[in-house]
Amino acid sequence: MNNLPTSPIEREQALLTDAVRASREALDALLADDFMEIASTGVSFGKAAVLDRLPQETGSVALEGTGFTERPVADGVVVVTYRATVVRNGLRTASMRASLWRREPTGWRMVFHQGTRLPDGDTI
Repeated sequence: MNNLPTSPIEREQALLTDAVRASREALDALLADDFMEIASTGVSFGKAAVLDRLPQETGSVALEGTGFTERPVADGVVVVTYRATVVRNGLRTASMRASLWRREPTGWRMVFHQGTRLPDGDTI
């Protein structure tokens, strides 16, 4: 997908939008082939599961991210952290999220993502 943002933070933010989440092409471009996620529930899965699941969730989940930071951890690798608020079926939950992004010939791609749910009412 040619119109994807270029920086890791902008790409992370794009992953919170319905347009990107509904597009297998965009998800495939943003996630590395060896991508792995540990969800806030503790369940772990790879890229194929994301490509199958996320397009089906479009419209039923509202996401908002705040406080994005980017920190280099190695040459061509950065970690992006932020707080996410998710509204699903009228229920609002908050989590702290961290993603590792690796610079590849095609641009920055997410290699790892983890969400940790915050206790209700947490203001971190």
